[in-house]
Amino acid sequence: MRVHGRFFPATAPTPTLIAVSQILLRAVVLLGSWAIGLLVAAWVVPGVSLSVSGFIVAVVVFSVSQAILSLLILKLPHGYASLLLGGTGLALTIVALSLASVLTHGLTIRGIASWVATTVVVWLVTTVGAISLPELLARDDVGST
Repeated sequence: MRVHGRFFPATAPTPTLIAVSQILLRAVVLLGSWAIGLLVAAWVVPGVSLSVSGFIVAVVVFSVSQAILSLLILKLPHGYASLLLGGTGLALTIVALSLASVLTHGLTIRGIASWVATTVVVWLVTTVGAISLPELLARDDVGST
């Protein structure tokens, strides 16, 4: 293909397209891992009950908050961003759980120990998913070419 006197391969993806696809993949991974973490917490942690409405609101609140916060944190120097991601992940998890609990009454967490355990379980599953799933997908891409 010829553009402004230069030749470009027709099949080469643009850097912007690659960046957008990576952002979308990361968003889907975070959304899925947070949803799984919430389901695991509801199943494992005593004192936690979850309805469909509570589940949906919790996942949506978390996703929107995570997207906004990630954009702000990623503008920081890399050393500071790495330190903030863990702490903000825990804070974001408890905020999303609180909002889902208040807004829908579909998520009920009884007792301080259940709140702490639910926060840690959801955060841990999300962190493991965010770290491991993109690496697994990258390995599949390398193996398939």
